[in-house]
Amino acid sequence: MREDIVFAGFGGQGIMLMGKALSYAAMKKGWFVSWMPSYGAEVRGGTAHSMVVISDTPIASPVVKDPSICIVMNKPSFEKFESRVKKNGVLIINTSLIENGTGRRDIDVLGIPATDMASKLGNPRVGNMIMLGALLSRRNILPVPLLIDSLKDVIPAARQNMISINEKAIRQGHEYGSR
Repeated sequence: MREDIVFAGFGGQGIMLMGKALSYAAMKKGWFVSWMPSYGAEVRGGTAHSMVVISDTPIASPVVKDPSICIVMNKPSFEKFESRVKKNGVLIINTSLIENGTGRRDIDVLGIPATDMASKLGNPRVGNMIMLGALLSRRNILPVPLLIDSLKDVIPAARQNMISINEKAIRQGHEYGSR
């Protein structure tokens, strides 16, 4: 088993947290993991992406050129990564910010209004967790409770009060992606 994953969006959308949370959960499962963040010129508001490789064998490089899974949170990220997703891969699109979907028929595509759903939960910043939950519904990499458990390791101590809303967001995204 090997998954090469790219999470991409604007700075401030929790792109790094998505990669970090999934990485920690995969480590707890006993997989080999690499996580590599990449920031644009600006941290908040600029583009950012993180690359995660999860494997049952050692990983030679953390660089993901052609992802098997890609989550895009904004239009510039969609334009950059949509064509790179491997055949039979998964592309999850935040339709709250990306109007036109892909024309590709060789991949599994899920459009999910993550930002809108997060706003209805009371915090537009948990759209990233909605997307992670949706990912776990499309590819059974890890159990949802393991991802939720990893939040306490990656959310700073001053924001531990955010774990419960992040848990709700993950579960809601998983439910949406399972339809």
